Amino acid sequence: MGIAILVLMAVGVVLMLTRVLPTAFALVFLAIGISLLAGAPLAEGKNSILTGVLQTGAAALASTMIAVLLGSWLGTLMDETGIAGTLVRKIVEFGGERPSVVALGVFAVSILCGSITGSAPAAMLAGVVGIPAMIAVGVRPVAAGGTVLMGISAGSPLELPVWQFLSDALGAPVADVKSIMIKLFPMALVVGIVYVLVQTRRGARHAWAVKLDRPKARVRRGDAPWYALLTPLLPIVLALGFAVPIVPSLLAGVLYGLVTTTKWGELNGRALRSLYKAFDVAAPPIALFVAIGMLLAAVKLPGAKNALTPIVAAISPSGAVWFVVVFVLLVPLCLFRGPLNVFGLGAGVAGVLVTGGIYPLPAVVGLMASYNQVFGVSDPTSTQTVWAAQYSGVRPERAMASTLPYTWVVALGGMVLTAVLYL
Repeated sequence: MGIAILVLMAVGVVLMLTRVLPTAFALVFLAIGISLLAGAPLAEGKNSILTGVLQTGAAALASTMIAVLLGSWLGTLMDETGIAGTLVRKIVEFGGERPSVVALGVFAVSILCGSITGSAPAAMLAGVVGIPAMIAVGVRPVAAGGTVLMGISAGSPLELPVWQFLSDALGAPVADVKSIMIKLFPMALVVGIVYVLVQTRRGARHAWAVKLDRPKARVRRGDAPWYALLTPLLPIVLALGFAVPIVPSLLAGVLYGLVTTTKWGELNGRALRSLYKAFDVAAPPIALFVAIGMLLAAVKLPGAKNALTPIVAAISPSGAVWFVVVFVLLVPLCLFRGPLNVFGLGAGVAGVLVTGGIYPLPAVVGLMASYNQVFGVSDPTSTQTVWAAQYSGVRPERAMASTLPYTWVVALGGMVLTAVLYL
């Protein structure tokens, strides 16, 4: 039965890669198929398909969904109030005609945006103004898009919804996830800075020589007050410095952003308008998290656990050195919605590693967090990569070729750290 489940997972990967089914639909298909192969009853008991997998699994990541919605709300608010655009413009004014300085400034803003919300909204917050500004001072288009992506990746270890997701999906305490992610942040930061410095000195082009087919930038809004620019930092400071839970930290950021940018009589209107927009932004990841919850519930069924654990244990590398060597070589499997993408089938793989006791829980968290550093930047099918590349006027595959050597190094560092600390 274990082999049959692995074959079904392989079919699911093919369906996602070929785009026959959207990722969320493919994961629901896998959840039901795994449940049937595991011998789960249809409707009787807590381990049934209808109750244990579809009903309970759909809500398993509810905390993550709320965090994603609040992060999207804060990101939408930063866009509507001009906070993100003001940050980028101030950086560009400071950098003048120095490509490296401008790029490093946009990289820093991208970190802030990536710490608030992920995917395409984060890329848009930093890139709508930042990418044209970098190209205007001579940064190559592929490097301009890559700079925004590397900044989002460096901000990902500080992204509170990601903490909540890894906690909910793997059953790890938020404090443990936070500890791992904080250790991963310096690696992503240093590698990102190296990327910016190397790429901005390689083949710089004059603005008059650049021809791009990209959407027009949005109409400039007025600059936000200087104290409102602290908005993206507030949730991070509360969560890291004062151990405030994730949802209240994000709510505090929303409230601060509203109060510091909006007249009293317009607060209700702006709050509701930005919240409704946030639902549009958050809908795709929330749908994905519903499906991931079902998949996790399916692989945790007793029948699936008993069938998969011996197989996965037999093929999983033992010892710290082989853990690093094998999983670093498997980095490409987190690309193109592959089987090690934690926001897809990788969640199921991680669930098997945890429930089967193959590795300590913190080691699985570190492994998946390391893979996420690659997926979030270099996967040409991820929405942020597609948007940043197309807005820069290059193909997503070129963005992948530009960033993958660097994100692979981040993954290597994360796995070495994981092996040293937890294996």
